[in-house]
Amino acid sequence: MDALKQGADALFILLGGIMVLAMHAGFAFLELGTVRKKNQVNALVKILVDFSVSTVVYFMVGYGVAYGTHFFIGAEQLAQQNGYELVKFFFLLTFAALNKIDAASSCVPS
Repeated sequence: MDALKQGADALFILLGGIMVLAMHAGFAFLELGTVRKKNQVNALVKILVDFSVSTVVYFMVGYGVAYGTHFFIGAEQLAQQNGYELVKFFFLLTFAALNKIDAASSCVPS
C-alpha cells in the first residue's frame, strides 16, 4: 500500500510539473503576439535559452542550496520512492524557469 501511495504522489507532482511546463508555451505565444514578425524567431530562441540556462543553474546550484543535496549520487538512490526526488526536481525546475521567463518577458524588443 505504501508503494501505491508513493506512486500516486509522484504522479500527482509530475502532472503538476507538466502543467507548469505547458505555461512556458503560453508565455511563448504571448511574447510572439507582442513582437513583430521579424523578431519572432529571436523571441523563441530567447525563451529556449532562458529555460536551458535555468535548468543548468538550478541543477548545479539551486536544488542543492534549497535541499542540501545534489544529484551526483547513484541511480539506485535517485530511483527510490518511485522516483519521487526526480519528479520533485522537475516540478521545482519548471517553476524556477517560469519565474525567469516571466521576469524577462517584458524585455523583448518589438
